[in-house]
Amino acid sequence: MTVKQLSLPELADGCARLGIRNVGLWRDPVQAHGLEATAKLVRDAGLTVTTLCRGGFFTAIDPRERAEALADNRRAIDEAATLGTDTLVLVSGGLPAGSKDLLGARERIADALSELGPYAERHGVRLAIEPLHPMYASDRCVVSTLAQALDLAERFPAHQVGVTVDTYHIWWDDTAPAQIARAGAGGRIHTFQLADWTTPLPEGVLTGRGQIGDGSIDMREWQDHVEAAGYTGAIEVELFNDVLWARDGQEVLAETAQRFTEHTR
Repeated sequence: MTVKQLSLPELADGCARLGIRNVGLWRDPVQAHGLEATAKLVRDAGLTVTTLCRGGFFTAIDPRERAEALADNRRAIDEAATLGTDTLVLVSGGLPAGSKDLLGARERIADALSELGPYAERHGVRLAIEPLHPMYASDRCVVSTLAQALDLAERFPAHQVGVTVDTYHIWWDDTAPAQIARAGAGGRIHTFQLADWTTPLPEGVLTGRGQIGDGSIDMREWQDHVEAAGYTGAIEVELFNDVLWARDGQEVLAETAQRFTEHTR
């Protein structure tokens, strides 16, 4: 998504030129290119798919909507398995229209995970709950902190359900380092993502993720936390940014790789 203006073949070519061997994929471009075609593309390019994003949106009250969400998440798990990644990132969903019941919404997430966790395990896929910054709680994700994500994940085996640690969403939370340690002790850090915090935020706030190094977050500090907790997996960069998307995608890809080198160890 950092370079969503590139087609998947263009992305694969750019990664090859830059020596990037890992890529996190989103479902929409995968489906547009074709699932089997994408799986072949990444294999032929020598790329490892680190995660697939996204599943989730479990908070609907209407039975038909909930059934549709579960069916879509099973498809997402199938897609992750076909692409060869063991991790599906979950954005859990916001409050249903007219609801003010955060706790009830979180319980519906747990209900969904109880059905999807075993299904994911059978397909060799882990579910990674991503807490989002509280500004998204009403419409996108009622799970706002790592503590809330772990309270849900720990109801299930770690090889079924863990968490996503994303600097953009947790950097403000002074309890997050302790929660990262908690997640690491339980083997539940399933992926680690970087994005910077820059202001002012754009209208709608979704596309406000800053390029690494442009904002307020110390990336090395958070890298230290996850590595101290035992995380040894890939580090992803995930930027939703209209300014970056309006630029040449290969230029943005190269810039992002350079910023990664400058701001991580």
